[in-house]
Amino acid sequence: MLHQKLKDDLKEAMRAKDTGRLTVVRGLLSAFTNENVAKKRKPDEMLPEEDALAVISRAAKQRKDSIEQFEKGGRPELAEAEAKELLLIQAYLPEMMSQDEIRPLITAKKAELGIDDPTKKGMLMSAVMKDLKGKADGNDVKAIVDSLF
Repeated sequence: MLHQKLKDDLKEAMRAKDTGRLTVVRGLLSAFTNENVAKKRKPDEMLPEEDALAVISRAAKQRKDSIEQFEKGGRPELAEAEAKELLLIQAYLPEMMSQDEIRPLITAKKAELGIDDPTKKGMLMSAVMKDLKGKADGNDVKAIVDSLF
Protein backbone atom coordinates (compact mmCIF):
# COMPACT_ATOMS: atom_id res chain seq x y z
CA MET A 1 0.00 0.00 0.00
CA LEU A 2 1.19 3.47 -0.88
CA HIS A 3 0.45 4.95 2.56
CA GLN A 4 2.52 2.25 4.27
CA LYS A 5 5.35 2.71 1.76
CA LEU A 6 5.49 6.41 2.60
CA LYS A 7 5.64 5.63 6.32
CA ASP A 8 8.51 3.21 5.69
CA ASP A 9 10.28 5.78 3.49
CA LEU A 10 9.92 8.34 6.29
CA LYS A 11 11.84 6.08 8.67
CA GLU A 12 14.43 5.34 6.00
CA ALA A 13 14.92 9.05 5.22
CA MET A 14 15.34 9.78 8.95
CA ARG A 15 18.00 7.07 9.29
CA ALA A 16 19.81 8.31 6.18
CA LYS A 17 19.49 11.94 7.33
CA ASP A 18 18.16 12.80 3.86
CA THR A 19 16.50 16.14 4.68
CA GLY A 20 15.13 16.74 1.16
CA ARG A 21 13.32 13.43 0.97
CA LEU A 22 12.28 13.68 4.62
CA THR A 23 10.57 17.02 3.99
CA VAL A 24 8.70 15.70 0.95
CA VAL A 25 7.56 12.49 2.64
CA ARG A 26 6.43 14.36 5.77
CA GLY A 27 4.47 16.77 3.59
CA LEU A 28 2.76 13.92 1.76
CA LEU A 29 1.91 12.10 5.00
CA SER A 30 0.50 15.34 6.37
CA ALA A 31 -1.61 15.71 3.21
CA PHE A 32 -2.82 12.12 3.72
CA THR A 33 -3.93 12.99 7.25
CA ASN A 34 -5.72 16.10 5.99
CA GLU A 35 -7.46 14.01 3.32
CA ASN A 36 -8.63 11.52 5.96
CA VAL A 37 -10.03 14.33 8.11
CA ALA A 38 -11.71 15.93 5.08
CA LYS A 39 -13.37 12.61 4.25
CA LYS A 40 -14.53 12.27 7.89
CA ARG A 41 -12.21 9.37 8.68
CA LYS A 42 -9.86 8.95 11.62
CA PRO A 43 -6.64 10.93 11.04
CA ASP A 44 -4.41 7.88 11.62
CA GLU A 45 -6.38 5.60 9.26
CA MET A 46 -4.61 4.22 6.19
CA LEU A 47 -5.66 6.16 3.12
CA PRO A 48 -7.13 4.00 0.32
CA GLU A 49 -4.86 3.62 -2.73
CA GLU A 50 -7.06 5.72 -5.04
CA ASP A 51 -7.21 8.62 -2.55
CA ALA A 52 -3.47 8.38 -1.89
CA LEU A 53 -2.73 8.66 -5.61
CA ALA A 54 -5.06 11.66 -5.87
CA VAL A 55 -3.24 13.42 -3.00
CA ILE A 56 0.18 12.71 -4.52
CA SER A 57 -0.99 13.86 -7.96
CA ARG A 58 -2.26 17.08 -6.41
CA ALA A 59 1.11 17.64 -4.72
CA ALA A 60 2.93 17.06 -8.03
CA LYS A 61 0.63 19.52 -9.80
CA GLN A 62 1.26 22.13 -7.10
CA ARG A 63 5.02 21.74 -7.59
CA LYS A 64 4.67 22.11 -11.37
CA ASP A 65 2.64 25.29 -10.91
CA SER A 66 5.19 26.65 -8.42
CA ILE A 67 8.06 25.94 -10.80
CA GLU A 68 6.27 27.80 -13.58
CA GLN A 69 5.54 30.79 -11.33
CA PHE A 70 9.08 30.95 -9.94
CA GLU A 71 10.54 30.86 -13.46
CA LYS A 72 8.19 33.67 -14.56
CA GLY A 73 9.18 35.66 -11.48
CA GLY A 74 12.90 35.29 -12.17
CA ARG A 75 13.63 33.04 -9.17
CA PRO A 76 15.49 30.05 -10.68
CA GLU A 77 16.88 28.91 -7.30
CA LEU A 78 13.36 28.46 -5.92
CA ALA A 79 12.23 26.75 -9.14
CA GLU A 80 15.17 24.34 -8.82
CA ALA A 81 14.21 23.45 -5.24
CA GLU A 82 10.62 22.75 -6.33
CA ALA A 83 11.89 20.65 -9.26
CA LYS A 84 13.88 18.46 -6.85
CA GLU A 85 10.78 17.94 -4.72
CA LEU A 86 8.73 17.16 -7.84
CA LEU A 87 11.17 14.39 -8.80
CA LEU A 88 10.82 12.83 -5.36
CA ILE A 89 7.01 13.04 -5.52
CA GLN A 90 6.83 11.58 -9.02
CA ALA A 91 8.63 8.46 -7.78
CA TYR A 92 5.39 7.56 -5.95
CA LEU A 93 3.16 8.08 -8.99
CA PRO A 94 2.56 5.41 -11.64
CA GLU A 95 4.23 5.90 -15.02
CA MET A 96 2.21 8.35 -17.13
CA MET A 97 1.25 7.50 -20.68
CA SER A 98 3.07 9.26 -23.51
CA GLN A 99 1.27 11.38 -26.09
CA ASP A 100 1.85 8.64 -28.66
CA GLU A 101 -0.01 6.17 -26.43
CA ILE A 102 -2.83 8.62 -25.68
CA ARG A 103 -3.56 9.76 -29.26
CA PRO A 104 -5.14 6.48 -30.53
CA LEU A 105 -7.34 6.26 -27.44
CA ILE A 106 -8.62 9.80 -27.95
CA THR A 107 -9.20 9.18 -31.66
CA ALA A 108 -11.17 6.02 -30.86
CA LYS A 109 -13.24 7.79 -28.17
CA LYS A 110 -13.94 10.67 -30.60
CA ALA A 111 -15.25 8.19 -33.19
CA GLU A 112 -17.22 6.26 -30.57
CA LEU A 113 -18.98 9.40 -29.35
CA GLY A 114 -19.34 10.78 -32.90
CA ILE A 115 -17.89 14.17 -31.98
CA ASP A 116 -16.99 16.32 -34.98
CA ASP A 117 -17.98 19.73 -33.65
CA PRO A 118 -15.15 21.73 -31.99
CA THR A 119 -17.67 23.11 -29.48
CA LYS A 120 -17.95 19.60 -28.00
CA LYS A 121 -14.24 19.36 -27.13
CA GLY A 122 -15.12 19.56 -23.43
CA MET A 123 -17.37 16.53 -23.68
CA LEU A 124 -14.57 14.55 -25.35
CA MET A 125 -12.02 15.74 -22.76
CA SER A 126 -14.33 14.68 -19.94
CA ALA A 127 -14.91 11.20 -21.40
CA VAL A 128 -11.21 10.62 -22.09
CA MET A 129 -10.07 11.86 -18.67
CA LYS A 130 -12.58 9.55 -17.01
CA ASP A 131 -11.01 6.60 -18.86
CA LEU A 132 -7.40 7.70 -18.31
CA LYS A 133 -7.72 8.99 -14.73
CA GLY A 134 -4.32 8.69 -13.06
CA LYS A 135 -2.71 7.28 -16.21
CA ALA A 136 -2.29 10.39 -18.35
CA ASP A 137 -1.46 14.04 -17.76
CA GLY A 138 -4.45 16.31 -18.39
CA ASN A 139 -2.29 18.83 -20.24
CA ASP A 140 -1.18 16.14 -22.72
CA VAL A 141 -4.78 15.03 -23.26
CA LYS A 142 -5.89 18.64 -23.81
CA ALA A 143 -3.09 19.26 -26.33
CA ILE A 144 -4.07 16.17 -28.33
CA VAL A 145 -7.79 16.98 -28.24
CA ASP A 146 -7.03 20.53 -29.42
CA SER A 147 -4.89 19.20 -32.28
CA LEU A 148 -7.74 16.98 -33.52
CA PHE A 149 -10.08 19.93 -34.14
